[in-house]
Amino acid sequence: MEEIGSSEVTRSLRDIPPSHYIFKIEPFSQLSKALLDTEVQSYESDIFEASGYKWRLSLYPNGDEKRNGKGYISLYLVIAETSKLPLGWEVNVNFKLFVYNQIQDKYLTIQDTNGKVNRFHGMTTEWGFPQLLSLSTFSDPSNGYLVLDKCMFGAEVFVLNYSGGAEFLSFKELDIIHTWKIEKFSSLVDKFITSDVFTAESCKWILCLYPKGSSEEKDKYLSLYLRLYNGEEFPPERKLYAHYSLCIRNQHNGKHKKFTGGSWFSATSHFGYGDSTLFSLTDLRDSSKGFLVNDTLIVECKVIVVSESAEAVLVISIVIVEILRN
Repeated sequence: MEEIGSSEVTRSLRDIPPSHYIFKIEPFSQLSKALLDTEVQSYESDIFEASGYKWRLSLYPNGDEKRNGKGYISLYLVIAETSKLPLGWEVNVNFKLFVYNQIQDKYLTIQDTNGKVNRFHGMTTEWGFPQLLSLSTFSDPSNGYLVLDKCMFGAEVFVLNYSGGAEFLSFKELDIIHTWKIEKFSSLVDKFITSDVFTAESCKWILCLYPKGSSEEKDKYLSLYLRLYNGEEFPPERKLYAHYSLCIRNQHNGKHKKFTGGSWFSATSHFGYGDSTLFSLTDLRDSSKGFLVNDTLIVECKVIVVSESAEAVLVISIVIVEILRN
């Protein structure tokens, strides 16, 4: 046993998998990088149901520093959809969290000592372990928790015979290129124009270009954004990560104009993400610079990593998009 905060924690190994929820990540390093790139500490899983209530797992791959979790994997159980619960609600919970040991084919079980009951209510909506497992122990493949950059977590809440959902967080490498050629650029009169829809696995995207700028920099810069086209098909709470590079091709040489960033897309991110000051209109209109040739502008998109979602196995979609071609 070890002391974490004000409660004692017990760790043990067992053969039986978690009854309520499984959360598989592959590759784990990509999730850590995605969170670091966007300065987000935690990733929240899809909602799962156990004992008549809705829950999430909140994972801190790089540790929850605010609760003394630096140098550890931090993992919490979070009650979800609390707005649907009656005024003054309170839920008393006994739960276990898990990390799968791939070498021993066993589940490391982490729980409060002596079956402590945790009270979830309006002021406290999550409980868990800021020091679930040290990063040094977790990251060493010989210990079995992170092997070939794959890992799996789990949870049990109340009823152990409940058949719950599963989540598979995966990253798939692709090589999909989308080229958008915009002719008669100087005659464009609309505030913005969009590219054809292009698909990477189950995710659909469009590019949105503002020929005269989209913000306070209007009439000074060209603005370009990446948008998730089929976001309405995803659950409202689901977030989809994209690392992307926006590029206006130089048609005379390889000195393209680029912007690189990382963002979390969702059903509500209707305006997309990109750069409102991507390129000066003065430089763009200078034909000697090679970006606008024969009144034609060229934008290209290369999708390099994508994940897909499925109904049978709950999949959190995470996409990394690079808009350029060298």
